[in-house]
Amino acid sequence: MSQVEARSRFPENGKRIIFYLYYDPRGIVDDYVPYKLERLRPFADHIFVVVNGKLTDDGRTRLESVADTVWQRENVGFDVWGYKEALAEFGQDRLSEYDELILMNYTWFGPVNPFEPVFARMDALEVDFWGMTDHAEQIPNPFTGKDVLHEHIQSHWIAVRRRMFMGAEWKAYWTEMPPIESYIDSILSHESKFTHHFKTRGYRAEVAFPNRNYSTWHPAFFDGEALLEDGCPALKRRPFFHDPLLLDRHAILARRYIEKAERLGYSSEMIYRNITRSSQPKAMNTNAAMLEIMPDVDISYQEDKPLRLAVILHLFYTELTVELLDYCANLPAAYDLYITTTDNEKAAVIQAVIDGRDDPRLQMSEIRVLPSNRGRDMGAFFVGCRDVLLSDRYDLIFKIHSKKTVQENVNAGEFFRRHQLMNLLNSPGYAANVVGLFQKEPGLGMAYAPTIHTGFPTLGRGWFENKKPAAELAEELGIHVPFDDPSPLAPFGCMFAFRPEALRILTDVEWRYEDYPAPTAHVDGSIAHIQERLFSYASSELGYHTKTIATTRYAAISHTSLEYKLDRISKNIPGYPIDQVHLLDEAGEFLGGGPMGYLKAYLRLSRPGSVPRLSRVYRPLRGIYRVLWTVTHPKSWRRRVEPIAVIDELDEMELL
Repeated sequence: MSQVEARSRFPENGKRIIFYLYYDPRGIVDDYVPYKLERLRPFADHIFVVVNGKLTDDGRTRLESVADTVWQRENVGFDVWGYKEALAEFGQDRLSEYDELILMNYTWFGPVNPFEPVFARMDALEVDFWGMTDHAEQIPNPFTGKDVLHEHIQSHWIAVRRRMFMGAEWKAYWTEMPPIESYIDSILSHESKFTHHFKTRGYRAEVAFPNRNYSTWHPAFFDGEALLEDGCPALKRRPFFHDPLLLDRHAILARRYIEKAERLGYSSEMIYRNITRSSQPKAMNTNAAMLEIMPDVDISYQEDKPLRLAVILHLFYTELTVELLDYCANLPAAYDLYITTTDNEKAAVIQAVIDGRDDPRLQMSEIRVLPSNRGRDMGAFFVGCRDVLLSDRYDLIFKIHSKKTVQENVNAGEFFRRHQLMNLLNSPGYAANVVGLFQKEPGLGMAYAPTIHTGFPTLGRGWFENKKPAAELAEELGIHVPFDDPSPLAPFGCMFAFRPEALRILTDVEWRYEDYPAPTAHVDGSIAHIQERLFSYASSELGYHTKTIATTRYAAISHTSLEYKLDRISKNIPGYPIDQVHLLDEAGEFLGGGPMGYLKAYLRLSRPGSVPRLSRVYRPLRGIYRVLWTVTHPKSWRRRVEPIAVIDELDEMELL
């Protein structure tokens, strides 16, 4: 009998097995996995979960509650060898009892739309194998630069009927599968090969949502919203963590994917919780457009779901007391206030101001005179208020502090101060919307103003001198969320709203005032600057996402400024931003100026083979040069490292 004649529909009472490949570097099983498998259960007689690598006890319990088999293996060979060895573990004899198997993996969220219509439609087709989505043919193959990338079913869902998986070709395919040592290997040796391999051997394939129905060669990535509109149950994870510049180039708006999924009844919390721990926070924040621009009119606060609120306020400059208390008074519900300061005289001034005010929402206020001003607001926060942070008395805390600037750069410093406070607690209506955001999103760990860029050269160098020590501290604390480059997602200036549990990795540490340098040495590379840049990474490690927030007025100021700056920067650089960035990265430091900069750019672009050899000589000489520059140009060097000097709480004598 020919293979064409042997094709059949899925039998009315047929049996189906799903091999579900799962991987998480921490071994955590997020909500989206059991949610998915529970909804696959009506369509599967056996669910076999193969786990590559680590699996926590809780993760195993969660998987065992929705699967028939949970089989853990060493994380080698990517998903391809996971499938290969799972098939062998299950055994061909047992497999012969089934009419269809599905090779499925964890790289998608769902079901956003119900599975039932897809299974009903595909069960009725006389095919040998089928998939959820596919990828169009490309010439040349983008992974090799030559030959053809054949049209292929994507490997996150490949269903195979009995006649095919019981055949000799199937056995040979897996027996001859080479070792898979990279993502590219998995593409070339399996995903892009599987469909063409079996179709050329006479097997027939079909796709539930084929690329021919869409305007792109890769609908699952480029046209996810249209797929959801057409009833596709699967939403790929990749658009949420891929290179934001590529998404920009193709106008892929991952936020629209989330909004569409929400409208269809799929919780965005399951998306955020999973992507947050595995992605660069700033890249995720960009791809999912996680900036919330909110009005000064309350449109979201839920009075029937109050949160227990507190404010931690470090006040060094008592002349700012009234202004900062006015911001606190914008909160929409009862709150407790913890004020830290540096001496009894200041405490008395602050208390007098509080006594003269009438704030009906202020339930309790406590002024703490700190034994040290080391770390300024950060020492006050982590050491002086550690009991508050660990108390479990509050659902949401706002951290703010006083800030002043040296007379040079007053405009920039004043804008920076207002940038933080107004985008956090601008008005009663705005503050209500900030709290409402946390009410709406249980997985929201932090919210703060966007990265400061007006008056400051933060963009492109937000880590400054802190990335290496931040990486060392992150490793020590068990923070494995990948760092962004070239700048972190961080609350520059250290004013933000947060859930206490989201920062437990940092607040559980018994910091001491001695960990911080003296106020006069509050510079890049010190622990306070490192902590400032780790907040969102610590929150992400625990699965809590970050959002940036802004007033409508600030959004107008920021967007017009960014648009103009990008327009000028792009003037003499061809291509889309992704091309421009690639060109500048290849050129390296030529914009640093001088003949040496241009020579380095020329070598990188035109003589790349010479760079490694010359680097062995250049790097030691560069170190000597920088030391000499520091000694001979102290003012210029300081401007290069920290161009705008904004101070928080210096001793008064330092201002003279």
